[in-house]
Amino acid sequence: MREQQGRFEELVLPHLDAAYRLARLLLKRDEDAQDVVQDAYIKALKGFERFRGGDARAWILMIVRNTAFTWLKKHYADRNVIPFDEAVHQPSTEESLSESAYEERSRQLREALARLPVEFREILVLRDVEGWSYKELASALHLPLGTVMSRLNRARLHLREEIAKVQPRES
Repeated sequence: MREQQGRFEELVLPHLDAAYRLARLLLKRDEDAQDVVQDAYIKALKGFERFRGGDARAWILMIVRNTAFTWLKKHYADRNVIPFDEAVHQPSTEESLSESAYEERSRQLREALARLPVEFREILVLRDVEGWSYKELASALHLPLGTVMSRLNRARLHLREEIAKVQPRES
């Protein structure tokens, strides 16, 4: 048992940050993402004897993904509400382009991502943030390769549209 736990820690724990990033982008809230990652890691540890080697990162991220979708099904009605935050939704009065412009663009991207359907956020994160191949996505998401490419294209188009909505209007 101790040997198995040591192997789990060696193979799976290094991917904790990636697991959290995926959960955070799927669920939109830090607390929910932390809960889902914790649940996923508990499930992974309990089922670690069934892990047959291979890519531990892909394995744990799929557990996180499945746990997040289960969580979303239970809490879906609450997920569509975006709370108003005056600091976030107030137009910027600064004209500085350095660090504040970068932070503003990051905020706009986060807002745009948060508005996407979960299927689009998921595929964007797994492909563009985590670097998964189309083949890995097709296998993990149980989709044909063409559907993966199509969904990724639609997700990127929707993201561009959402970014345009949150960007301040230029005069």
